[in-house]
Amino acid sequence: MQDEKVLVSEETLISKIHIVRGKRVMLDKDIAELYGVKAIRLREQVKRNKNRFPENFMMQLDEEEVEMMVSQNAIPSLKVLGGSLPYVFTEHGILMLSNVLKSEKALQMSIRIIEVFVKLKEIILLYKDVSISY
Repeated sequence: MQDEKVLVSEETLISKIHIVRGKRVMLDKDIAELYGVKAIRLREQVKRNKNRFPENFMMQLDEEEVEMMVSQNAIPSLKVLGGSLPYVFTEHGILMLSNVLKSEKALQMSIRIIEVFVKLKEIILLYKDVSISY
């Protein structure tokens, strides 16, 4: 399972992280792909375990946010998505998803994703420290 970590580069994971409502998040379709499940299965598990996904773990994009993501080529048009508004997950939601999906691949990939989220936080803090000292 260690090989899984090598197959997904840090750059690939970073490219899948977006800022929505001031939070770093990943799209449900991207997480499903990384976890090796279909997006519909991921959404089914979220619905079955709704109590595990409070607002600060997961949110559904509104139409304006979807338009912004489409313009940035982060997601295809709503027609391609079947007309439903996608969900995004914070790092806490990503970790919870691996718990409800109960697969080894989801567990290993969530660890890798969380490592990248932590690294991004460290870079942001370092940048703030450097800019304050000047």
